[in-house]
Amino acid sequence: MLNFSPLNLIILNYARGPLASMHALDVMWVSFYSIGAMLVSVLILSATRKWIKNAFLSFIIKLFAFLLFLIGSFLMVLVVFTWPS
Repeated sequence: MLNFSPLNLIILNYARGPLASMHALDVMWVSFYSIGAMLVSVLILSATRKWIKNAFLSFIIKLFAFLLFLIGSFLMVLVVFTWPS
């Protein structure tokens, strides 16, 4: 016999993924944003290595690019965990 207590419903909803409450096309847009964030971070890193000679400014821009890459990666992980729904 199935037990649908509130705790079991929370676990079932979470098992579908963290973005399961969103529409599938919205999850698709989140994946596009995450791919774009990762692409922009790689382009920023490449441009910084090629054109920026100031060490402090280079560090700040690389730190921004790294944080942008982390945000894009985190969003992609959320999208992947939501995939089966």
